[in-house]
Order: sequence, then C-alpha cells, then structure tokens
Amino acid sequence: MQYQLVLQFNGDSLSDYDALIALEDDLIQELGNTGDVDGHDIGSGETNIFILTLKPEITFHRAKAVLDRTQLLGAVTAAYRAVTGQTFTVLWPAHRQEFRVA
Repeated sequence: MQYQLVLQFNGDSLSDYDALIALEDDLIQELGNTGDVDGHDIGSGETNIFILTLKPEITFHRAKAVLDRTQLLGAVTAAYRAVTGQTFTVLWPAHRQEFRVA
C-alpha cells in the first residue's frame, strides 16, 4: 500500500515561493528512496507539500532533519493517509488530532 504524507504550513510560514522550492529540493535530497516529493499547493491560508511513500513514519523522520535545519519544524503539521483513503493520521505535532487539506 502506498501513502501520501502531507507537510502542512499555516499562514505565511512559506510565503516566499523560492523558499518553498528550495525546501522541496532539500527534502528530495534528504529523503532519497524513502519518499517521492509529489508537488505542492498553496491556498486557503495553507501551504502543503505532498510526498508519496511506503513508510510514512520513516519518511517523516528523515524530513524532520530538513525541517529542523530550516527552522520550520515548529511551523509544520505532518499527517498521512493511504493514497486511496480519506482519513489522515497525524504524526506531528503529537498533540494535534485533526488534519485536513483545504
């Protein structure tokens, strides 16, 4: 089964398009073969980066290194779902229980 991992940033955390592209490039390098950055969307007060993976927990663990290095770890919510599913499971932050993509 394949999963979609979503890294979501609220508001203007990634308001600079060049910063978003640079973050995606950093993620591609860090994730290696654990996940494929599958694009992004911006709108409705949020920015989402989509990653396809077989192991969302491991992929997010690797992505955390990039997010920490770029000082975005505190601004992100990470959740995943089966590609064919509707329900997301939140990975980060641990206290957050609800997640949706607008």
